[in-house]
Amino acid sequence: MQRLLLPPLKALTGSPCLRFLVLRAAPGAQCGCSWGIRRPLRPGQYSSISEVALQSGKGKVSLPSKAAERVVGRWLLICSGTVAGAVILGGVTRLTESGLSMVDWHLIKEMKPPTSQEEWEAEFQKYQQFPEFKILNHDMTLAEFKFIWYMEYSHRMWGRLVGLAYILPAAYFWRKGWLSRGMKGRVLALCGLVCFQGLLGWYMVKSGLEEKPDSYDIPRVSQYRLAAHLGSALVLYCASLWTSLSLLLPQHKLPETRQLLRLRRFAHGTAGLVFLTALSGAFVAGLDAGLVYNSFPKMGESWIPEDVFTFSPILRNVFENPTMVQFDHRVLGISSVTAITVLYFLSRRIPLPRRTRMAAVTLLALAYTQVGLGISTLLMYVPTALAASHQSGSLALLSVSLWLMNELRRVPK
Repeated sequence: MQRLLLPPLKALTGSPCLRFLVLRAAPGAQCGCSWGIRRPLRPGQYSSISEVALQSGKGKVSLPSKAAERVVGRWLLICSGTVAGAVILGGVTRLTESGLSMVDWHLIKEMKPPTSQEEWEAEFQKYQQFPEFKILNHDMTLAEFKFIWYMEYSHRMWGRLVGLAYILPAAYFWRKGWLSRGMKGRVLALCGLVCFQGLLGWYMVKSGLEEKPDSYDIPRVSQYRLAAHLGSALVLYCASLWTSLSLLLPQHKLPETRQLLRLRRFAHGTAGLVFLTALSGAFVAGLDAGLVYNSFPKMGESWIPEDVFTFSPILRNVFENPTMVQFDHRVLGISSVTAITVLYFLSRRIPLPRRTRMAAVTLLALAYTQVGLGISTLLMYVPTALAASHQSGSLALLSVSLWLMNELRRVPK
């Protein structure tokens, strides 16, 4: 009987899927039978057969490290998806010129939209006091105002959803002890960046609400603040996605050859170039630079327009001259697709796992798709749907760049 039952019991108690507690015998305790069943001990003397332990009086469940990593990884993957949605929705809000329709900011109060005709009239009257209505939309109707107001409202409410997606699960995981010491620092940084992102968004909107008596230009937000707002969102997205991929995808044990080291460095540089290209798109959007030269490959009749260095000092042209901003975005886009093409052919020279090769092929396909979207957007004078697709493509390209970097990362010894 002992030979028949002991092996199954040992296998059962050693299973990682089993979650239960067993009594721990005190030193020198005698068994009451030949089976070796342990005697009950004083309260509190318990040990866990599996990796899950219930701490008495604290209600704190500590998951196995691998299981906790999977849970946290999936959470951060969802969070990165919500950030991507906020970036795309923000791009559409900018393309529809809706970002200045809400002229104040309240964390809780503005969550309730106007419901009655009187409330809508009051909201519309507030908007009429600011430059965008006076200069650009002085003949706007209430129905048209409702459309742009709901666009900005959707973007702001989505931003609050992003904040909740980060902060509430982070507090829960922290309390349950599912975050390692290093992960606690990362999560704190991510939650802090989410809060900073919300404040930066309102700081950006304020720049478009200011009266500028000496300017007859179309009211718009500062391109510098727009770039800072987009840049911080991209940093948040990249940090969340990178951490989730590192937790969810098993690392490949690749031989540390000179070719692999060169490929890894080139992948990092390419991802940085893709990030910089996406960030330069904020200056294009902020200055409406996509409308100054709607031809390709030349800009008008020349490869380099004469008005690229109109402003003085020269450095101002890089950030404030629409012609120079579009020219820079073109150069960065062409450089990115060239670098991705070279990266793909470098990856072909090295024996890589199937998943890594798939990342390289996907990156190459997305790069040329993104080029096609960008050229089409330019030639068709920036239609909203096509421009939004182009902006979404930059996020997809950045995502796959991070995926490939993650595939090539060094295995810690």
